[in-house]
Amino acid sequence: MAESAPPGYHRAMTARPIRIIGIDPGLQRTGWGVVEARGNAFAFVASGTVRSQPADALAVRLCALHDGLMAVIEALGPAEAAVESTFVNRDGAATLKLGQARGVAVLAAARSGLGVAEYAPNAVKKAVTGVGHADKVQIRAMVGMLLPKAEFDSDDAADALAIAICHAHHRGRAELAARIASAAK
Repeated sequence: MAESAPPGYHRAMTARPIRIIGIDPGLQRTGWGVVEARGNAFAFVASGTVRSQPADALAVRLCALHDGLMAVIEALGPAEAAVESTFVNRDGAATLKLGQARGVAVLAAARSGLGVAEYAPNAVKKAVTGVGHADKVQIRAMVGMLLPKAEFDSDDAADALAIAICHAHHRGRAELAARIASAAK
């Protein structure tokens, strides 16, 4: 005999979409992308890139990223945020700057009252393309297939949409596991 879904499962998974912002942090360019997820279906909302001026002082650049992300969050009203985690590269100074930009992205989401999930770059790539070491071209192509109406002005914006899609996949699994656990009690 087949097991039935937990009470309210189908209603909860199809009742209303959840708006998710994905953020691909960078000091010069921070990509953002907003999707609405309803179960395993996704709809493109908007995407773009917040830019800072390389000639400006670090503090000014971080403020520009913060202000730009706050404006996007306020305008589009996401319910959850996902940020790509920092990877360590050969250039320690670049890694530190990326970490500062990432901190600003997490801060902007948290100050807006959003829960913030973090995903490693390989996890994002695998969730969207099925391959943990996909390149930018593959990510753009798959984001375009999953979100046919998507428009993005940079690879950073495409990556941000991929981060939002990754979160939508993972949050659905976590929600289902929680519902099954509470139904079993």
